[in-house]
Formats: sequence, C-alpha cells, structure tokens
Amino acid sequence: MQIDLRDKKIIVTGASSGIGFEIARALIEAGAIVAIHYNSNKKGAEKLLKEGNDSKLFKADLSKEEDTKLFFEAVLSSFTKIDMIVHNVGIFEHHSIDADSSEWMNIWHKTMNTNLHSVGLLTHLGLQHFKENNAGRMIYVASRAAFRGETEDYLAYAASKGALVSLGRTVARSFGQYNIKSFILAPGFTKTPMAEDYIKTYGEESILKDAALKELTLPEHISPIVVLIAAGLMDHATGSTIDFNAGSYIH
Repeated sequence: MQIDLRDKKIIVTGASSGIGFEIARALIEAGAIVAIHYNSNKKGAEKLLKEGNDSKLFKADLSKEEDTKLFFEAVLSSFTKIDMIVHNVGIFEHHSIDADSSEWMNIWHKTMNTNLHSVGLLTHLGLQHFKENNAGRMIYVASRAAFRGETEDYLAYAASKGALVSLGRTVARSFGQYNIKSFILAPGFTKTPMAEDYIKTYGEESILKDAALKELTLPEHISPIVVLIAAGLMDHATGSTIDFNAGSYIH
C-alpha cells in the first residue's frame, strides 16, 4: 500500500537521531512536510533534508519553557498549519539513589523539563491550533517503563513516561469531539544512541533475556505505524497504546 502524505505538515521533536530521526525520515519519504526539531545535533537533522521536499530544521532547547513556545510559534509561522505533532524528544539519564538529594533532584528536574513539561506546553499550544482547524493528531512516544517500571537508577525517566501515557489518553478522551486524535507509542529497549550507555553497562543479553524475539527493537520497526497514523488509517484506535518491546511483556 502506497501512502501519500503530501498534504500533511508534521512536527517531530528530537528528530536528529534514534527513533525521532527514523520517524521523520519515514514521514518525509511518504511526502509529508516535517518540522525537524533538533537541539545540538544539527548534522544529524540535516541528513533528513530531501530535494523536492519542503521540510525545515528548527533548533530549540525544549528543556526551557520559553524556547519551547518560540519553537512552536516559529513552526506555525513557517508552515501556517500543523496537522500532527510527534512528541518524541526525551532524555534517559542515570541518577542513583545513593547520590545526594541535590544531585539526584537536578537530574529529576532536567528529565521532567525535557520529557514532560515541554510536551505539556506543546500539547497545550497544539490543541489550541487543532481546535481552530477542527482536526489534528498527537503521538506521544512513551516507554515500556511506563507500565512495568524501570531499573532503580532511572526513576525520573519512568515517571516522566508514565505521565505521557496519561496525557495521551486524556487528549484522546477529551478532544475527540473536536476531531483530534491521540496515540501513545511504548517502545521497549530500542537500539538508539540514547540507549547506548545502558547497553554498554548491562549488555544486550540482559535486555534480550526478557524478550520473546531475540533481537533488539530498531527505530525502523516503529516508524511505519506513525505513517499509518498520519494518513488517518488508525483514527478509531485513538487513545490506544501501541507496544514495541519484542514480546517482553509475555515472555
């Protein structure tokens, strides 16, 4: 099935590497015009630019409220209309409970600012825009950790992703009347730069022993579902959580 997204304008946050990069690549390949968000990895984001496609790069530090607001305004000014937001940006930082409280809370706040508060603000701004247009879609990239927890050194990450699940479901429940749909993606461990430190510390085998499939999930296993959602082919699954964890729930 060939999907044509040439009429769609989509924001993808955290698009310079990993899952966000592959989602943006797949959407652009299908013809969508993508607001390619990055913070520091401009070279990674630039790889997504394709001749004949009007996608653009937007730099912003989404851990900062003002930068997040300015980012959305810049995209809207450039694109005029936004059809979907993929809330993918996130950090995964170790903070042992053996650290002193000040150090531990620094990571907690940094994680929440990036993984949750920026998403909350973009949700607020996006919903206002979608209500004006009586249409729109949100995708929240959460995590398996939201449902089964995370290891002891990643409490902030798990908590932030759990909040995204509740946010995504609430958007679906409360704003469907305005033709706004919302979906949650919940990857397990995915082979991305963000997971490299964990993999180096614990090894791939420690991850695979919990999975039914004996290979790590890759970003390209996730991106096709985003293309289907953008095309409107999953609208009646609004509010759903789609798991990508190689069967680690059932193993």
